[in-house]
Amino acid sequence: HVQLVESGGGSVQTGGSLRLSCAVSGNTDSGYCMAWFRQVSGKEREGVAVQYSGDSASYYASSVKGRFTISQDNANNILYLQMNSLTPEDTATYYCAAGQWIPRSYCTAGYAGSNEYNYWGQGTQVTVS
Repeated sequence: HVQLVESGGGSVQTGGSLRLSCAVSGNTDSGYCMAWFRQVSGKEREGVAVQYSGDSASYYASSVKGRFTISQDNANNILYLQMNSLTPEDTATYYCAAGQWIPRSYCTAGYAGSNEYNYWGQGTQVTVS
Protein backbone atom coordinates (compact mmCIF):
# COMPACT_ATOMS: atom_id res chain seq x y z
CA HIS A 1 0.00 0.00 0.00
CA VAL A 2 1.04 3.58 -0.60
CA GLN A 3 -0.33 6.92 0.46
CA LEU A 4 -0.29 9.89 -1.88
CA VAL A 5 -0.49 13.54 -0.87
CA GLU A 6 -0.55 16.27 -3.52
CA SER A 7 0.48 19.88 -3.07
CA GLY A 8 1.38 22.87 -5.19
CA GLY A 9 -1.94 23.80 -6.72
CA GLY A 10 -3.17 27.35 -6.85
CA SER A 11 -4.26 30.19 -9.08
CA VAL A 12 -2.14 31.46 -11.93
CA GLN A 13 -2.58 33.67 -14.96
CA THR A 14 -2.61 32.39 -18.52
CA GLY A 15 0.92 31.63 -19.65
CA GLY A 16 2.13 31.02 -16.12
CA SER A 17 3.64 27.95 -14.51
CA LEU A 18 3.00 25.73 -11.52
CA ARG A 19 4.72 22.68 -10.14
CA LEU A 20 2.64 20.03 -8.45
CA SER A 21 4.16 17.60 -5.98
CA CYS A 22 2.96 14.20 -4.85
CA ALA A 23 4.56 12.79 -1.72
CA VAL A 24 4.54 9.00 -1.79
CA SER A 25 4.75 7.03 1.45
CA GLY A 26 4.22 3.42 2.45
CA ASN A 27 5.50 0.44 0.52
CA THR A 28 7.67 2.32 -1.95
CA ASP A 29 9.98 -0.65 -2.58
CA SER A 30 7.56 -2.05 -5.14
CA GLY A 31 7.27 -0.65 -8.63
CA TYR A 32 4.21 1.42 -9.44
CA CYS A 33 2.78 3.05 -12.48
CA MET A 34 2.61 6.71 -11.39
CA ALA A 35 0.31 9.17 -13.04
CA TRP A 36 -1.23 12.59 -12.89
CA PHE A 37 -4.91 12.87 -13.73
CA ARG A 38 -7.15 15.90 -13.80
CA GLN A 39 -10.86 16.33 -13.53
CA VAL A 40 -13.29 19.13 -14.16
CA SER A 41 -16.60 18.93 -12.33
CA GLY A 42 -19.11 17.01 -14.41
CA LYS A 43 -16.48 15.54 -16.72
CA GLU A 44 -14.52 12.31 -16.77
CA ARG A 45 -11.12 12.10 -15.15
CA GLU A 46 -8.41 12.66 -17.77
CA GLY A 47 -4.95 11.11 -17.71
CA VAL A 48 -2.35 13.84 -18.12
CA ALA A 49 1.09 12.25 -17.65
CA VAL A 50 2.42 8.84 -16.73
CA GLN A 51 5.76 7.47 -15.61
CA TYR A 52 6.80 4.17 -14.06
CA SER A 53 8.53 4.47 -10.69
CA GLY A 54 12.30 4.56 -11.11
CA ASP A 55 12.00 4.94 -14.87
CA SER A 56 12.35 8.04 -17.04
CA ALA A 57 10.11 6.90 -19.88
CA SER A 58 6.94 9.00 -19.91
CA TYR A 59 3.61 9.34 -21.63
CA TYR A 60 1.70 12.58 -22.04
CA ALA A 61 -1.79 13.37 -23.18
CA SER A 62 -1.77 15.31 -26.43
CA SER A 63 -3.41 18.27 -24.69
CA VAL A 64 -0.36 18.82 -22.47
CA LYS A 65 2.54 17.41 -24.49
CA GLY A 66 5.35 19.93 -24.77
CA ARG A 67 4.02 21.99 -21.86
CA PHE A 68 3.93 19.57 -18.92
CA THR A 69 6.77 17.43 -17.57
CA ILE A 70 6.45 14.51 -15.16
CA SER A 71 9.47 13.63 -13.04
CA GLN A 72 10.47 11.82 -9.87
CA ASP A 73 12.72 12.47 -6.91
CA ASN A 74 13.43 8.85 -6.04
CA ALA A 75 15.50 9.68 -2.97
CA ASN A 76 12.58 11.51 -1.38
CA ASN A 77 9.71 9.58 -2.99
CA ILE A 78 8.15 12.60 -4.66
CA LEU A 79 6.40 12.72 -8.01
CA TYR A 80 6.30 16.09 -9.76
CA LEU A 81 4.30 17.66 -12.53
CA GLN A 82 5.85 20.81 -13.96
CA MET A 83 3.17 22.74 -15.84
CA ASN A 84 4.19 25.56 -18.17
CA SER A 85 2.28 27.79 -20.60
CA LEU A 86 -0.91 27.22 -18.68
CA THR A 87 -4.26 28.10 -20.22
CA PRO A 88 -7.78 28.29 -18.75
CA GLU A 89 -8.42 24.85 -20.27
CA ASP A 90 -5.94 23.44 -17.76
CA THR A 91 -8.17 24.48 -14.88
CA ALA A 92 -9.09 21.33 -12.95
CA THR A 93 -8.51 19.32 -9.83
CA TYR A 94 -5.28 17.40 -10.31
CA TYR A 95 -4.81 13.96 -8.79
CA CYS A 96 -1.76 11.82 -8.25
CA ALA A 97 -2.35 8.09 -8.76
CA ALA A 98 -0.40 4.87 -8.37
CA GLY A 99 -1.15 1.53 -9.97
CA GLN A 100 0.42 -1.45 -8.28
CA TRP A 101 -0.47 -4.06 -10.92
CA ILE A 102 0.09 -2.11 -14.12
CA PRO A 103 2.97 -3.56 -16.16
CA ARG A 104 5.82 -1.18 -16.94
CA SER A 105 5.50 -1.20 -20.73
CA TYR A 106 1.71 -0.91 -20.55
CA CYS A 107 2.12 1.97 -18.13
CA THR A 108 4.60 4.05 -20.13
CA ALA A 109 2.59 3.52 -23.31
CA GLY A 110 -0.26 5.36 -21.62
CA TYR A 111 -2.73 2.50 -21.94
CA ALA A 112 -3.89 2.30 -18.32
CA GLY A 113 -7.27 3.80 -17.58
CA SER A 114 -8.16 5.50 -14.33
CA ASN A 115 -9.91 2.35 -13.08
CA GLU A 116 -6.57 0.49 -13.18
CA TYR A 117 -4.98 2.75 -10.59
CA ASN A 118 -5.63 1.58 -7.06
CA TYR A 119 -4.18 4.45 -5.03
CA TRP A 120 -5.22 8.10 -5.27
CA GLY A 121 -4.36 11.34 -3.57
CA GLN A 122 -6.93 13.83 -2.37
CA GLY A 123 -6.42 16.21 -5.28
CA THR A 124 -5.15 19.76 -5.60
CA GLN A 125 -6.97 22.56 -7.42
CA VAL A 126 -5.35 24.42 -10.30
CA THR A 127 -7.11 27.52 -11.59
CA VAL A 128 -5.86 29.42 -14.64
CA SER A 129 -7.44 32.75 -15.53
